[in-house]
Amino acid sequence: MDAGRCINTIAIAFSRSKINVDKQKAEAKPFLTDIKTLRERARKNIASGGVTFTYQGDVKKTIEILQSVLATEIVCVLRYTMHAVAAQGISSEGVKAEFAQHAKEETEHMNQVAERINQLGGKPDFNPAGLATRAASEYGSADNLVEMIKENLIAERIAVDHYRELIRYFGEDDPGTRTMLQHILVVEEEHANDMHDLLVAHEGRPMLP
Repeated sequence: MDAGRCINTIAIAFSRSKINVDKQKAEAKPFLTDIKTLRERARKNIASGGVTFTYQGDVKKTIEILQSVLATEIVCVLRYTMHAVAAQGISSEGVKAEFAQHAKEETEHMNQVAERINQLGGKPDFNPAGLATRAASEYGSADNLVEMIKENLIAERIAVDHYRELIRYFGEDDPGTRTMLQHILVVEEEHANDMHDLLVAHEGRPMLP
């Protein structure tokens, strides 16, 4: 092979290699819709609100799941509020304050979930009828301080496990709902830790694994 043909062969190979690299880079980048198409799509089905063309989840199923989450948060608000009022004992004041703070934060979660349901085109279900069956956690029946702490710890552990599963379930199909639940989860984990510390303080050892 003469020098000219050799150089030409090398040039062709280099060109093909560059094309493959450019192709791989292009495939690695996320697809971006042009502005005109975005505007046209936004004008279509305008009644759908925030549920746009790129929403990949099952809206009906998502709303159904969030109704259960809403019920769980409502039950937590009611339980913490009742405990904040009813707790008695020599060392109850600090615990009552903790219960009241948790009730306030659970109320914030409740409102966030209700807003998300509304954004997805649903109607938040605040109807007391059937609330206990829709919620993942229970209202409880504790009649002393330690039992109240235990009930809240159990409820928080249920919420933490449930929300972790839901975060994995929504994944990239519904990043809005997933992100909301991630923020709520962080607070629920803190609540569980608070209740665990209170239980240890009153019992001298943790009562749950």
